[in-house]
Amino acid sequence: MYNTNNQQKSPQKRFLLILGLVMFGFYFVLGLVIIFWKDFPIEMSSMLRILFGVLLIVYSFFRFIRLVQVRKD
Repeated sequence: MYNTNNQQKSPQKRFLLILGLVMFGFYFVLGLVIIFWKDFPIEMSSMLRILFGVLLIVYSFFRFIRLVQVRKD
């Protein structure tokens, strides 16, 4: 959590952290949109739409966990 060696993160690491957080948010919101948007423009059954949305949400949390693990190193 805290940087104990008093060195600032490189711009590349900061950029990748921000990009990782943006992608986490993108997949999470996309999953919610697919689940709750009733008039979704792509023809899908409601069960398939829910499964696809849940899959995207699970994938977003997988990305977030990997981002947190890489940041600890």
